[in-house]
Amino acid sequence: MKVKESEYLKIKKPVLQKLLNKLLDKYEYASILANDSESTNYRVSKTGTNISEDGTLSERGFCVKVYDNGKAAEYSFSAIEDDTVDAVASEIAERLGALGAKLPEGVTAYKFADIEDEKLFIDESTEYAVDPETKGDNNIIDLLTRISEKGRAYDEKIIDCRVAFSYQKYSKMFMSRNKDLTQNVMWSCGFIVVMAKDGEEIQNSYKPVSMLGGIEVLDTLESKLEDACKTAIELLSAEPMVPGEYDCICEPDVTGMIVHEAFGHGVEMDMFVKDRAQAKEFIGKQVASELITMHDGACTIPQVATYFFDDEGIPAHDTIIIDKGILKTGICDAQSAMHLGLNGTGNGRRQDMTRKAYTRMTNTIFEAGTSKVEDMIASVKHGFLLCQASSGMEDPKNWGIQLMVDIAREIKDGKLTGKIYSPIVMTGYVPDLLKSISMISDKIEAGGTGYCGKGYKEWVKVSDGGPYIKARIRLG
Repeated sequence: MKVKESEYLKIKKPVLQKLLNKLLDKYEYASILANDSESTNYRVSKTGTNISEDGTLSERGFCVKVYDNGKAAEYSFSAIEDDTVDAVASEIAERLGALGAKLPEGVTAYKFADIEDEKLFIDESTEYAVDPETKGDNNIIDLLTRISEKGRAYDEKIIDCRVAFSYQKYSKMFMSRNKDLTQNVMWSCGFIVVMAKDGEEIQNSYKPVSMLGGIEVLDTLESKLEDACKTAIELLSAEPMVPGEYDCICEPDVTGMIVHEAFGHGVEMDMFVKDRAQAKEFIGKQVASELITMHDGACTIPQVATYFFDDEGIPAHDTIIIDKGILKTGICDAQSAMHLGLNGTGNGRRQDMTRKAYTRMTNTIFEAGTSKVEDMIASVKHGFLLCQASSGMEDPKNWGIQLMVDIAREIKDGKLTGKIYSPIVMTGYVPDLLKSISMISDKIEAGGTGYCGKGYKEWVKVSDGGPYIKARIRLG
């Protein structure tokens, strides 16, 4: 089934068109982005049950953008009626007209080129099997409770099993003189956190799932329960890592963290405008193994960051960032593209209608290769299988890498020994790591249960992933 368009936006569209016409009479360019979204979080654990609306992802609002004589400005608002169109138009003119006088001393206005506004019509919806709203809160909680109780009963060492589910359903419209765009999207995700204890030692294992769709994601989540329980118990006997450089096989979630943190942020081209990314100097140069082809785009794969157009009315792209090791381009929002003399790549995203659009990643992956995972493991004399990505920090200016992984499974003479190490810190220089990649598996996996911030704010939904990769990595 396809996600239905918001009835609220259907009703508001004629009113917004009336406002747009008034703005176009005054400004060279005007556009309106409208959003109606809802999101709910469900949590079950030994300590209790919680259902809550996600305030960040639940919103009804509008954002106007205008261009006039080389200057650009935006105005956001949360309500409009047919009899308030004139008042809203006047408020926009008054607020935006005063902006030039408010520039701090020493700051000059940047004059933009004319924005492109090609004729475009989009009316698309994503698909789902079971709508969470139709399933109902009680049934969802029952499903999560059953998984949680099953996890807690797995072994006496398990002290809790937290199970979570969340979804967002949204409709967006983008209107300008020549564009009439509508999209309706729903994504869902869930995770299991199993906590185990032995004496004073406490460890936990995290297993996430996500998809473009509805409550059916929980079918996949339950299949990960046993692995989560086993891993949590295994971690109780984990040893600290001996620092050094090793041959490593990265599971897809670790590959995804490398893609996102080590390289993805470095090719967000608003950082090129600010001269805060080393990648700017490497376009057309080799930055990775010839085995590596990297993509980012809202239509690259079907995942939580999939959409049909971005928050600036640019159609979704599948951008090839690295092609066989060569850095081809970055990703950008419309504003950064104008600064750089490029075309937008459909990566202009807002946290909400009150925030500006920044260049943001969407679904970011490495392409699959040709190797089998068992052959990759067999090729390692002494090294580790890296599992369960935890967190990471990017350094686009210097291309440094610092990533946290929960588990390193030892490999000796091409076989897993059963010995595990935790926690693991991966460090190094990004091109060195990427150039060391010597094998890539023939299948990819991707997921996106978390969010990505622009530094410490501007949170949006993203996914990342890829194949298993073999690389030489510094661990500590």
